[in-house]
Amino acid sequence: MATTANWSDTLSESEHHAQLRRAVIASAVGTTIEWYDFLLYSIVTGLVFGKLFFPHSDPLVGILEAFAVYTVGFIARPIGAAIFGHYGDRIGRKAALIATLLITGLATFAVGFVPGYATIGIWGAVILTIIRFIQGIGVGGEWGGSVLLAMEWARTNKHRGFITSWPQFGGPAGLLLANVAVFFFSWLSGDQFLVWGWRIPFMLSIVMVGVGLYIRLGILETPTFRRLVAEEKIERVPVLEVLKRQPREVALAAFARMAEQGPAYIYLAFVFAYGTQVLHTPRDFLLTSLIAAGLVSFVTIPLAGHLSDLIGRKRMYLIGSVATGIFGFIYFAMLNTMLPGWIFLGIVLSFVPHDLMYGPQAALIAECFTPRLRYSGCSIGYQLASIIAGGPAPLIATALLAATGSGYVIAVYIAFCAVVSVIATIMMPDYTNQDISQETA
Repeated sequence: MATTANWSDTLSESEHHAQLRRAVIASAVGTTIEWYDFLLYSIVTGLVFGKLFFPHSDPLVGILEAFAVYTVGFIARPIGAAIFGHYGDRIGRKAALIATLLITGLATFAVGFVPGYATIGIWGAVILTIIRFIQGIGVGGEWGGSVLLAMEWARTNKHRGFITSWPQFGGPAGLLLANVAVFFFSWLSGDQFLVWGWRIPFMLSIVMVGVGLYIRLGILETPTFRRLVAEEKIERVPVLEVLKRQPREVALAAFARMAEQGPAYIYLAFVFAYGTQVLHTPRDFLLTSLIAAGLVSFVTIPLAGHLSDLIGRKRMYLIGSVATGIFGFIYFAMLNTMLPGWIFLGIVLSFVPHDLMYGPQAALIAECFTPRLRYSGCSIGYQLASIIAGGPAPLIATALLAATGSGYVIAVYIAFCAVVSVIATIMMPDYTNQDISQETA
């Protein structure tokens, strides 16, 4: 009987390509569903939750309180990364991914049933906070497994940036679906959107969970993990081991994401607060603009991943970081014209600098970690950014707006995030087109 270590070598080239294709599709579809769930919450927070769960606050204060609840999901993500990183390195990538899908999807489904302040008072916000925390746990474990599922099925070292950009593709795909869902039910429910229209997109998550579960149950475990099992190189506590052996890589991965994650949540979540409260722009116009931005990302993310295979992972990422730092000022200049055409263009272009980082990001981070600690290391590094970047960003942006009334102060904050990312990225190793299949730590 063939050993697990050489199992993948017994597959023909066509069979291996078929497995790689399935793994990439499963990763992209899975992350699309997970990000639909997570980003749907981001969109609705700026539109609904301040009014529904904190109705007695000043509008900006209510949004600030809603974003505080929203931030809880980001605090939970590193915890989810540690939990599922442990099991992903212990029992396999596939099992961990199935669990994260169920947790995130069911939590999102539950959001659609949470009563507002008018029904049960502050307990609605409490329940929402608990569900958001659970949702963050699931999302925290998703990314690392999806990336490794695609990357560890690839035999070639020359296309890792492009291959691992497809799980990243789930971000704009999920954003697109979430915006389409909110836009459609906003149109369908009209004045009743705050009553019941916003709930339907959350409830529809249960259908997407069924689709994702069907796809993920049909994939095989990665050859890399099978080899680790056969060679008895599974760590007992991989999370502690990676923090002991590769703490520098974990920290650099988190700081490198500052320019990618922080501004992204300003552009997709805070924009609703800024657009409706400051620019007095209709929510449907903002949703349409973000849908167009998501369509652009369908091209720019895999293209950036491909370019990183040609010019180097770090170089591509640094280009995106610098572009992000500059574009923040251009973005608010466009929005502050209060002209629909410029607002639309600003929102559509806002994710291009982001995508220049997001495309190669999965490979840049995952390549840093040795195979037996890879799920834990890349997941924790990636999700720690949620505490320092993604979670606080809309909260900081709203607080800066409330204090100064100026969007340009928020652009300064975006530039600061970019500087942090540039420094961290320069300090990271670059394994573009190198063999990363062997143990190194």
